[in-house]
Amino acid sequence: MTPILMVLICLGLSLGPRTHMQAGTFPKPTLWAEPGSVIPQGSPVTLRCQGNLEAQEYHLYIKKASASWIKQIPQELVKKGQFPIESIAWQHAGQYHCQYYSDTGLSEPSDPLELVVTGVYRKPTLSALPSPVVTPGGSVTLQCGSQVAFHGFILCKEGEDEHPPCRSQARTRGSSWAVFSVGPVSPSRRWTYRCYGYDSHSPYVWSSPSDLLELRVPGVSEKPSLSVQPGPVVAPEERLTLQCGSDVSYDRFTLYKDWGPDLLQHPGRQTQAGLSQANFTLSPVRVSHRGQYRCSGAYNVSSEQSAPSDPLDVLISGQIPDTPSLSVQPGLTVASGENLTLLCQSQSPMDTFLLTKAGAADAPVRVRSRNESHKYQAQFPLSAVTSVHVGTYRCYGSRSSDPYLLSHPSDPLELVISGAAETLSPSQNKSHSQDASQPQDYTVGNLIRMGVAGLVLVVLGVLLFEAQHSQRSPQDAARR
Repeated sequence: MTPILMVLICLGLSLGPRTHMQAGTFPKPTLWAEPGSVIPQGSPVTLRCQGNLEAQEYHLYIKKASASWIKQIPQELVKKGQFPIESIAWQHAGQYHCQYYSDTGLSEPSDPLELVVTGVYRKPTLSALPSPVVTPGGSVTLQCGSQVAFHGFILCKEGEDEHPPCRSQARTRGSSWAVFSVGPVSPSRRWTYRCYGYDSHSPYVWSSPSDLLELRVPGVSEKPSLSVQPGPVVAPEERLTLQCGSDVSYDRFTLYKDWGPDLLQHPGRQTQAGLSQANFTLSPVRVSHRGQYRCSGAYNVSSEQSAPSDPLDVLISGQIPDTPSLSVQPGLTVASGENLTLLCQSQSPMDTFLLTKAGAADAPVRVRSRNESHKYQAQFPLSAVTSVHVGTYRCYGSRSSDPYLLSHPSDPLELVISGAAETLSPSQNKSHSQDASQPQDYTVGNLIRMGVAGLVLVVLGVLLFEAQHSQRSPQDAARR
């Protein structure tokens, strides 16, 4: 056998698995964009491709061609399926999909991701015809127009969904505007919209958004607010109180769970601050209490309910047999104004991690899980930390099959901000303020006690004098 033939055979053996691998050997990966797929021009965005544990290399394609801009990304990020764009431009817009390779095969392509860049053209105007005031059950026509000769317009509904639904409409012939029919409207939802313009040659490059347009339904009262004590994350058998309140003097409040019947109805009571509210107690908490809640207010003279409150999630911990770990980088103590990252990790498969802070009224922060180094993890960055960030943190894991059921909590992590008065945690601040007030309280207390003691001595002296005077004999009195 000639040396040239031997070389060719060796090359064929070494390159054969990659050059002869066929697509579809592995399930398709998932492709998504963070923070979203509709991004203003100049903003950062990261495309993430996630395959199975055997994935060794990821490839990103725009339509059917390789995305040329990934050449500027460090290869260690590309191999992990991370494709960051520091400042998005119109050239990045388009339809993407990704695939991953392993030693034994090639995955199917992911579902397409449409990456939209906004703010490239001047914003259009959005108006309601004949008026933004719509009767319940009625419909309205929204008109999006511009002085720019757009080929089409996009109408997006906002305020309720993480990915707001959008509709595309070609411009009316001979004009530079398009009309959209909206309805029937109902009092139970908000109806807020923005619109964009685009050119047919670049359908993923949009204008700046129009000003927000909100439709108003007469007779719909202001929505109340819904809060929870001690917090939205609770263990079974504990006690939970949902509080529905409003600055409107409603006579009654109704609490209900999405995808379920009305749960409870309580009369409203007036507080000293002039608010009306009702408390709904769940005790003991059961797994069946998990879910998303809303509340509404009403008057006794009417059957009409107010607009619903913003949703509030009730999450049950300890339902996944795993306890994640929580750590901080660069360390537990940082200087005020510095950046840090809280890292939640788990050995068990998790789709999402949640971060909570003791005593905080806000909902837990959710971050999608990533599989790195045989661990599932999520990062929670905190920028320019101040005393507001001081406190005790925990993290939990959840799975997409039931996002309201959580793992056991991680061990608590106490975060301390060094420098100035911000070195104290909330408990330390309380102790410090008490210590500072003690000398003043002690001095005032002493003065009060000394005054009372002096008064008692004077009274006793007067009584003693009178007693001695009354005991003198008649002879002493006669001598005088």
